[in-house]
Amino acid sequence: MLKSIDPILTPDLLWLLASMGHGDDLAFVDANHPSARIAQSTHSQRLIQLPGMSMETAIRAIMSVYPLDDFDPDPVRVMMPVDDPDRVSDVQRAVLAEIERAAGRPVTPGKLSRPDFYRAAAASFGVVQVGDSSSYGCFLIRKGVIS
Repeated sequence: MLKSIDPILTPDLLWLLASMGHGDDLAFVDANHPSARIAQSTHSQRLIQLPGMSMETAIRAIMSVYPLDDFDPDPVRVMMPVDDPDRVSDVQRAVLAEIERAAGRPVTPGKLSRPDFYRAAAASFGVVQVGDSSSYGCFLIRKGVIS
């Protein structure tokens, strides 16, 4: 155990977060995502699984140590619902609230179609998959710098 580190942040997850550099994306995906296949194409080829964890809870812990990129107009991107691209799902609303709380500012996410999200996730640094089965609970979050 470490002081002031949320126990959700496993050693493998902390390694992944610490190994990333400024401008690297991390894919946060729900239980329905083809994460094992996508993770093989990422820079780290790492898949970190947090079974039984909600996306909101995982993001709250991760954002306690993860700086959001302030230089990018879309440091957060979400997968758009196929049937209604303008809809914001409940899980997206909850996660965006956690990101905004941690960043201390409003965050308007970029929106990606499902195929575009899969391509961007494959080009990310790594994948974190939670056990949340909420629809469209997939996010790309770009790492910033600590100043």
